[in-house]
Amino acid sequence: MLLMCDRENNVIVFLPQLADIEVLPAFVYLCSLQMKFLIMLTHTEKEELRSLLLTKKKIVLSSHSNPDGDAIGSLLAMYYYLTNKGHEVYMVVPNKFPEFYDWMPGSDLIINYEKNAKKAQQLLKSADIFFSLDYNALNRIGPVAEFVPPSPATRILIDHHIDPERDKFDYCYSNTAFSSTGELIYSFISTLGDIQFIDKSVAEALYTCIVTDTGSFSFSCNRPETYEITAALLKLGIDAEKMHRLIYDTFSEQRLRLLGFAISNRMIVWDDLHTSLIYLTKADLIKFNFEVGDTEGVVNYPLMMKKVNLSILITEKDNKLRLSFRSKGNFSVNDLARKHFNGGGHRNASGGNVNKKVNELIDELKVVLVDYSKELNYELVY
Repeated sequence: MLLMCDRENNVIVFLPQLADIEVLPAFVYLCSLQMKFLIMLTHTEKEELRSLLLTKKKIVLSSHSNPDGDAIGSLLAMYYYLTNKGHEVYMVVPNKFPEFYDWMPGSDLIINYEKNAKKAQQLLKSADIFFSLDYNALNRIGPVAEFVPPSPATRILIDHHIDPERDKFDYCYSNTAFSSTGELIYSFISTLGDIQFIDKSVAEALYTCIVTDTGSFSFSCNRPETYEITAALLKLGIDAEKMHRLIYDTFSEQRLRLLGFAISNRMIVWDDLHTSLIYLTKADLIKFNFEVGDTEGVVNYPLMMKKVNLSILITEKDNKLRLSFRSKGNFSVNDLARKHFNGGGHRNASGGNVNKKVNELIDELKVVLVDYSKELNYELVY
């Protein structure tokens, strides 16, 4: 056994007897210094999964509420991979996903639970295998969680968020070092010896996962393996330039105007806290004919300012306030969101929800952040 520490002070435990040089990440066990394990597959589990997927099964794939590119891409990648293996596969999400992912082949097959709950429930109840993709706990799938199939159905988690709800799953494939769940799915498929089932459709979906969850390779992408996997996907014939246009160059006029309004009229900068905050009320969203996904990426823009290390977006929806946190450098928005705002996620990208008025939340944020002023007071080397 070999013990090492990575840049984020995670203890990495290598088990050489399980190692396969081509898919080494599949056999890495991560645990934080607080001993919160992030679990990968053992040799026995790998063989069990291979056997499980050898014969035709009825499989339901799920992802989290308000699905993003990594969620939709993960669903579609697993859909095509498992369909290529001969399985009967269905996809369920709790609510609507952004229309700018409608171009993805197979997206029309994804069942929106809000619109078709009865069909989703029937599929869930009769599933042989249930996959949880891009979320670490069942509460992330809202009302769908109530109908997650019990034993003897097999539950499998594939995710890259911290603290996976390990006891709710039969198999857990989780590693926060990966850029995206899509990248982790590539490793999962490789681990099972099924690389031959990754065709162009799978590759396009996985590429979407990686590109969207790294902001076009601008964050969470320091692992060389991320680029090696991306290169392997490109070799399968995907058109990266075309996909970039489909993902990023499909704004509606109203979405672009909403972005301009948010930065021009709703952005606050707290210089002493190295923090920027943007808030959008329900009235603001109505004014710009808000569609699901229109605020995606807005929270990233304030981080373009040199001395801003933390960016916060508040959006008012359904009498609740949704918070999105982004940071650059070592400040953990995951810790902030978990401790104060009923949320969590990654070190540099997290979310939360509260039942408050906008002005009350802004006041609370400023008070809370004073306690983090020393942690936020750093300047990155450019």
